[in-house]
Amino acid sequence: MHQTPLHSAHREAGAKLVDFAGWEMPLHYGSQLEEHHAVRRDAGMFDTSHMLAIDIEGAGAREFLSGALANDVARLKEPGKALYSCLLREDGGVLDDLMVYFLREEQFRVIVNAGTADKDLGWLEGLRAKRATGLKLRPRRDLAMIAVQGPTARGKAFLALPELRWGAETLSVFSAVTIGELFVARTGYTGEDGLELLLPAARAAQAWASLVAAGVRPCGLGARDTLRLEAGMNLYGQDMDETVTPLESGLAWTVRLSPERDFIGKAALEERRLSRRLAGLVLLGRGGVLRAHQKVHAAGGAGEITSGGFSPTLERSIALARLPVGCASGERVQVEVRDKRLEALVVKPPFVRHGKSLIPKP
Repeated sequence: MHQTPLHSAHREAGAKLVDFAGWEMPLHYGSQLEEHHAVRRDAGMFDTSHMLAIDIEGAGAREFLSGALANDVARLKEPGKALYSCLLREDGGVLDDLMVYFLREEQFRVIVNAGTADKDLGWLEGLRAKRATGLKLRPRRDLAMIAVQGPTARGKAFLALPELRWGAETLSVFSAVTIGELFVARTGYTGEDGLELLLPAARAAQAWASLVAAGVRPCGLGARDTLRLEAGMNLYGQDMDETVTPLESGLAWTVRLSPERDFIGKAALEERRLSRRLAGLVLLGRGGVLRAHQKVHAAGGAGEITSGGFSPTLERSIALARLPVGCASGERVQVEVRDKRLEALVVKPPFVRHGKSLIPKP
């Protein structure tokens, strides 16, 4: 099993370690609930070094990504700007979702998921061999990644790592800057403000310790999942995969269909008839917990929950579900929970942003 450069720090902190996509990762450090609330109310951090950064370098890098991604990198005009997108199969199925950063005209950086990293790299290498042999794809396993998230996260990160103030203090959302050996992005996967840090693996343990000393709480995969669910953010392998398109996964906003640009999967998206969509559910009542794979019964047909659980912020059960396309927000549906059908309300994600509820009260 793979281990990140912070593995020893997790063990020393008493983390419960689990297998995640072939990596030994912290599930929690004692209380998933307290870690969740730390991010919503103060500052928490996650070891995300299991994810892979891939640098795409050389002449034609922009054109290469223009044909590879469903979103349009032509929108990235200033160095440091970031874009969320998907890699698609020819039939429109989602190979992975990723972040892409524009560093300079001949260099872009993409961050892909741990469980799909080898597949993504192979897919990109195959595409490069066919279309852009002058490019170089450089997987950056020499880098560690730490996500510092929460309303006080940036201030505490600047306290722990004073060098971040130069360039990162005025950094706008969905932007990044290189500061010496550090790559700092104002992005995240929690619905809170914060920073994602890429740094040499040899510096990771000291940076982690400095952040702990500044009052940033270590958090595990459990809190990361409840936070991203409240924020209405997809998890690859649950809310989307190769069998569904981004249009069926609440990700239409990441697809740029325009006559002048072609990309892998475009023709399939234009031709495919949309019959289902991803929506949010809030359980009405306290009779159970919404979980992945539970069946949903709506007036327009059947659906299925893709991700679900208890929301610590809302103190209610919430879910993302793939429902018939005609199922609108405000509609009531029934969910099969064990041997019962429980009533739930269809809502538009996200459920929580910056610690505040965005859903109607019951």
